[in-house]
Formats: sequence, C-alpha cells, structure tokens
Amino acid sequence: MEPLNESLFDAQALEYPAALASALAPAALPGHFDELRGQATPAAPARPSMGMPPMAPMAPLLYDAAAERPAAVPGTQAPSQSQSQSQSQSQTQTPASAAQQPQSSSETPSLTPAWNAFFDQLGQGGFGDLPRRAVSLERQIRDNGVTYNVYADANGPQRPWSLDLFPLIVSPESWSQIEAGVLQRVRVLDRVMADVYGPQQLLAEGLLPAALVRGHPGYLRALHGVKPPGDTWLHIAAFDLARGPDGNWWVVSQRTQAPSGLGYLLENRLAIARQFPQAFEALHVQRLAATYSAMMDGLQHMCPAGVPPHIALLTPGPYNETYFEHAYLARYLGVTLVEGSDLTVRDQRLYLKTLQGLRPVHGLIKRLDDQFLDPLELRPDSTLGVPGLLQAIRAGNVLVANMPGSAFLESPALLGFLPGLARRLIGEKLKLPALPTWWCGERAALEAVLPQLGDCAIKPTYPGSDGQTSFDAVLGSQLSRRQLDEWAGRIVREGEAHTIQSYLPLSQMPTWANDMGPGHIAPRAVLLRVFAVSDGAQSWRVLPGGLARLAGRDAQIASMQRGGSSADVWVQTHGEVDRTTLLQPHATPASLARHRAPVTSRAAENMFWLGRYTERAENAVRLARLTINLLGSEDQSSRPLLDWLHRMALRNALVPAGVPSAPQSRRVFERVLIAELGDVERGGSVGFSLRCIRQAAAAVRERLSQDNWNQIVRAEAEFLRRAAEQAGEGSFATGAALRALESASTALAAMTGAQTDRMTRDDAWRLLSIGRHIERLGFLASALEAGFEDGAVHEVSGFEAMVALFDSTITFHARYQQRRDVATLVDLLVLDAENPRSLAWVTQTLRGRIARLAGSAPGKLTALSYELPDPATWTLEHLCAAGADANYPALAELLASCETAAYHVSDAIGTRYFTLTSESLRSVGA
Repeated sequence: MEPLNESLFDAQALEYPAALASALAPAALPGHFDELRGQATPAAPARPSMGMPPMAPMAPLLYDAAAERPAAVPGTQAPSQSQSQSQSQSQTQTPASAAQQPQSSSETPSLTPAWNAFFDQLGQGGFGDLPRRAVSLERQIRDNGVTYNVYADANGPQRPWSLDLFPLIVSPESWSQIEAGVLQRVRVLDRVMADVYGPQQLLAEGLLPAALVRGHPGYLRALHGVKPPGDTWLHIAAFDLARGPDGNWWVVSQRTQAPSGLGYLLENRLAIARQFPQAFEALHVQRLAATYSAMMDGLQHMCPAGVPPHIALLTPGPYNETYFEHAYLARYLGVTLVEGSDLTVRDQRLYLKTLQGLRPVHGLIKRLDDQFLDPLELRPDSTLGVPGLLQAIRAGNVLVANMPGSAFLESPALLGFLPGLARRLIGEKLKLPALPTWWCGERAALEAVLPQLGDCAIKPTYPGSDGQTSFDAVLGSQLSRRQLDEWAGRIVREGEAHTIQSYLPLSQMPTWANDMGPGHIAPRAVLLRVFAVSDGAQSWRVLPGGLARLAGRDAQIASMQRGGSSADVWVQTHGEVDRTTLLQPHATPASLARHRAPVTSRAAENMFWLGRYTERAENAVRLARLTINLLGSEDQSSRPLLDWLHRMALRNALVPAGVPSAPQSRRVFERVLIAELGDVERGGSVGFSLRCIRQAAAAVRERLSQDNWNQIVRAEAEFLRRAAEQAGEGSFATGAALRALESASTALAAMTGAQTDRMTRDDAWRLLSIGRHIERLGFLASALEAGFEDGAVHEVSGFEAMVALFDSTITFHARYQQRRDVATLVDLLVLDAENPRSLAWVTQTLRGRIARLAGSAPGKLTALSYELPDPATWTLEHLCAAGADANYPALAELLASCETAAYHVSDAIGTRYFTLTSESLRSVGA
C-alpha cells in the first residue's frame, strides 16, 4: 500500500518543497527508471526511509499495440541479445537492466534539476495548495466537457477525461534523442508505403515478408499504383515510447492509420499550464502552436487544387469514444468537422453538402479507420464513409491525411524488420531502438523465441477483421505451464498470426493521488506518445510535447477505461521558447469572407431538430405542469376542461393510448402521466425530449458554447435522476413531479437564452430558430383548436388554462383585466404581433427566417415563405364571426391551416436543405 505522505502539509512544506518531495515521494519500483530522480531504482528492494512502509508492488507493463494500450508482463526479463532471429528480422539491442547505479539505500537520491525547479516554482502555498489545484483541475476538465467514452453509445453517460496534476518533464537531451529517432522512423515508414504501393522492391528482395503486407487486412490493393499529392503518404504518425532502466527511450509501437491524441494533449497543456504558470515559464517549456500551424500550412500547400484549399476533418460521429477530440481539434485548426454523410463524390471529386449546395473539398484529415472509408470498395456495410472516395483519391483530386492503406505499418511484427528497411531505404542506422520483436512466420525467429515464451508477450500479427482470426495480447508470465504449452503449439501451427515481444520495465513518474484520503505523491508507470507531422512535401517535424498515459494504481494495463490517466508532457529547451500562435492579425476582409465556415446539411439538420426538441420539451413541461396543477385544483369538476387536458396529453404523447381519460378516472390518469414523465424510450415524454436535445446537440457540439452544452447535459441528468429516485420509491409523487418539472423549465429557459442571445446569426442558427417556431406554431394552433372543439375556452377555468398554456397570463390580465370572451382571447393569442406566443408573431417570424435562409433580399419573401398563412390578412372581426352551433368557422379554418402549414414547411425544408433533392442540388465554387 502506498504511503500517504501526510507530512507534505507540514509547515516546512512551504519552505523546502523540492527537498520534501525528494525525501517523501516514494521511489520507483525496483528495476524501473525513476523520472523524478533521473536514475533507476536498485534491483534489490531498498530499505524504506523515514519509517514509511514499503509500497505494494505494481505490475510492470508492456504496450499492446493492437488495442492501443499497455499490457502487464510482471516479473519477466527480455530475451538476451545472443538469441538469434531470422536473417531478415533485425537483431535489436535488449534494454539494459540499469545504466546508472543509484545511490546507496542510506542516502536520499536527489531530484533532477527539472523536478527541483518544478517544485521550487509551485508558487504561494507550495505543497499545501496542491489539493486545491487538484480539485480545480477536475472541475476544469468537467466544465470544459472533456470526455473519453470508450464504450460510448447513444444513451450512455459521458466519462470525464482523466488528467494528472503533474506533468511528465522531458529534458532537452532526452528530447534530442526522441526527435531525431522519430523523424528518422517516419521517413522510413513513408518510403515503405511508397514502395509497397509502387514498385514493391522490398517484397521482391525479401526485406519485407509478403505475408505482412499482402496478407494484412489493412493493405488496400485498390490503391496500388497511386501517387499521393506531394509524394507524401504519412502526414501524422504517432509513436509510443517507453524509457527503460538504462534511461534511454525505446519504441513500443507505432500508429499510422488514424492516430489519436493531438486534441487531448492540447487540452492537457492548457489545463496544466494554468495550474503551474510559474513552473511552466521557469522550465522553458516549448510551445505547441508552431507545429500545428506548420502542419496546416503543409497540408494546404500539398492540396491538389483550390485557392485557398478547403480542408475538413472526417469523424465517425458523436458516439465515437474520442469525438470530443475531433470537435476540439477541428475548432482549433479552423477546419470543417464532417461526417461521411456530409460528403459526396461527383465526377471523381469530393464535395461537402452545404445549405448553399455542394462545396469542393480539397483535403481531408481522417479520424476514421480505413476499412470504413468507402462502402463501394471496402466494407459494404459501412455507414461512416463516403461512396466513391477511393476513386477521388486515385484521380488525385483530394489529399487525405493519412493516405488510406497504412494499417499494415501498425503490425507489431514490422518492428523487427525496420532496422534492415532503414539501411535499405535511407542508408542509415535507426537512432531510436524498438523493443526486440519476433515474427513467428519465419522458422528461425520462431525457434529462437519459443524457449523464452514465458518471459514475453504474445501479440496478434493482424487485427481482428472479416476473414482474420485475432486475439487479445497474452502475457507469458501469467500463463501456467500447460497454457504455455498450448500457446506454443498454437504458435507452431499458425506462426504468421503470432508476434512475440520482449519485456521492458517502464519508467515511473510522480503523480498526485487523492484516492486514499489526503493527497500524496505516488509513482506510476508511464508511456509517452509523440507525434510526427508533415510540414511540406517529404518533410516532417516532431511536436515538442506529447500525450503521457499512466497506469492505474492497481491496474496491470495502462488504459483509460481501466483506471488509467493521462499527463501533460513538458519538453524543455535550452534555446528561445517558440511563442507562435494560430492567430492571423494581418488577415484581409476578403480572406475572412472566403474562409467563413460552411454549414453542412447534417449540421443544419441537427440544429433544426435541436430547436424543435427544445421547444417540444418546453411545451411538454408547461402542459404537464398545467395538467397536474389543474387535476389537483377546485376546477377538476369541469368536464370540458378535463376533456381538453386529456386530448392534449394524448396528442403530445404525455400518456399512452388506452389510458382512462381524466373525466373517467382522474387519479389513474394523473398517476400514468406522472409515471411517464421520465420515460426515455417513448416519444413525447419530457425525458425523451431532453435526451433528444442532448443527442442533437452532441452532433453539433463544435457549434455550441461550453456553457450551453453543460446546461443541456445537466438538464437531462438532473431530470432523469429525479425520475429514477421517485421510481425507486415506487411512485413519482405529485409534489416531487412538480418540482422536477419546475427545475426542467428553468434549465430549458437557460438553453433558450443561450440559443437566442449567444449564437451567431448564420444559417445554422436560423434553422434552429425555424425548428423552434415550427414546433411552437403547430403546438399552439393545435391547443387552441382543441380548446374550442371541447368548449374549454368557454368556461373560466378553461379560459385561464389556455392563456397559461400560451404563457400569456400576466399580459392578458394587465391588458384586459376582468374580460373573459373570445375576442380578447383571439386578440392576444392569435393576432397580437408583439406577443412571441401569438400565432401571428410566430408565423411572421417563420416567414422572415425562411426567407433569410434562402438568401433573399431583406423584406423579400420566397416561395416557401408563402406556404405559411399571412397574418396581415387576419382580422378580429372575421375570426370572431360566430357560425352555427356557436362555433367560429373562420378561426377553426385558420387554426387548422396553421398546424398543417407548419408541418408541411418542415417537410419542405428537410427535402430542400437536408437531403438536397430539390433544385438546390448544384455545385458552387468548383
């Protein structure tokens, strides 16, 4: 069990923070490199100092490339360098057990200069302020909505991103080794792809086994012979590194298909730099913006056409586990966030479907695995890709970063062949070694590694996919003798499908832990992901930072879903800190106009439904509150009123069909209505509408402020929590139901305020507003029509209820005082052009918003606007003219036409702007 280090909060802590950190922070596990002290911990357990109990052992880790997470390999040792491999697989140096001898156990090892400076620059409060900063960091991550949803689904809760308070500090010397090695490796990998999809000399010469290329499901034969723009195949490559006991960095795996982390590390940097501003400046930490800017400049210069080129970021959608990062990165880079349904291919060119028509796309940053990119040539069941995309790539009309077909580079088996490939392709020896790796498809490698199987990790050569058998990484040290024999037999029978990788004790960095009472420092195993990005044709640079992933306290796998965490990475520099930003202070008005973000048809549709569901939720809440209050009031004996409430509840799906009506059984009707409020499966309930609001908002999250998004998430969670609590008690009591509805009403008012006052008036906002007003027009017209049909408005209680449903009670009493007649009702709820709940105001607003959406001149309406009734033709005398049986035929006709027109216009907007099947289907700017 880890020591709690409660003495960190003694008065001395404020005076000697670095000295106390050195004395009180536990050392790394025996045999592991200690990032805090810059040396390996002795292989023999050191005697505990200062009377503290020894730490519980933590399983050493190995990275699982297939699953993008490290797997534990406790107690193993790497195969020795003398063990032979096949002639084509490289003989890689095995990590040393320890390059530096630690000080004797009687001495307290000092911290590295960087960590000394970090703790000395904690600022006012020193160690005593760390608990507050940890709480502040958690709040910041939560308020910023940073999530990583490993098992995300439409209805699942979003999991906050886990970020440790302390950064991983990388010295300039260590970074020089990493930077040089990563740049070299990305050059080699890019040339490997160029050869594999070109002359294939490496295969012909036997330097690269055909089974690892043509036999890999990630090899795309459809792209053979293609030459990408700028002759650059890899624009973003990620390398997972571990520091061994010798203090050197080793490559564990590489990611080229759709590497994640570029957005999360930005959020990590902003959050941690804010917590330690003095230390951040004192350590001369290199900034990140210049590399992102260079990457975007490189992509723009390599795009095949377009001045300026239009670049988009392709995401699988809001239910992907890293969708937050996709939206965050698109916003930071200034590119359009798109899904596959937003794009279409015409005449071998890629287009974005926008409200104004089809807009050319010249570059695509993909965050989608290759197999889902094109259902015509790859996975036919994919709904995430773009039909015809590969044809557009072959025609050279679009740049894709990275080029499809790089998945075979991620196979762990390739690591053993890269040293030979480097000598052949660039004539250099690799500067950054990889863990010794054996592909069992070669007999010599198989025979060499089988005796060491119990000390290694068994990994799949190929990922699981159609037609391929795969498995999770298996740890030899955790297998029994019988299981080892079974695995050995399986490897002998299917050697090509198995890759063996040796063990490396990962370094451990200090972390701030508060899961065991008072906060304390605890060592955690760390893996470092660094990124190489292209800044031009055949040119790359390494992002001076990265994403550090930490193992959980008791976990054997450093993964986010199993208790793992992340840490910011501070790369120090001896030179000047590059303070480049992505701001462009000298941009011209013309360039700003050309770069105005387009509104995609998908985003427009989601904004439209966000508006509709927000209004629908408000209507449902108001109707439910009104109904519950009236059922418990002295007006419950009014048969017309009860008939009207029952009809409205059925029309708006607040109660299911077949429920006894309010006049038949008021209590049964009330209990059913209350019980259905939190049902998220049945359309029309308050809970269902709140969930739909969140889902629609999630699809356009890049367009919403963080406050707006937080309001939406909290509103749903709070209402469903209240409903669940009441359901657990057996019933949703009337008082509790009213309190829950009141809270939801307040939250919806805040959402409406954010939509009205804090959003740019572009076409996306106009569609949101149009959606709201279509829903409002249909609901209010339907309510008034039912009130007249049932006769509720002819009684005082029904009259007052109708005015309350239109949210116009205060205005009505101030204007008409004690009058209660049809004329006053029609005047306020139908004709008043200053009442935002009147039919005239809603209709007139809709006509104007639809006209602006179509781009017509101010004050000029379009054909679609004329589908709605014209309030200028409505008169009080005409609408209040009584007919036979004391009805009002003109008013009834108007109400029916308003309701019909609202939903007709909704269908027309969907056809015209969302499916692009009308005359708006045209190319613009091609």
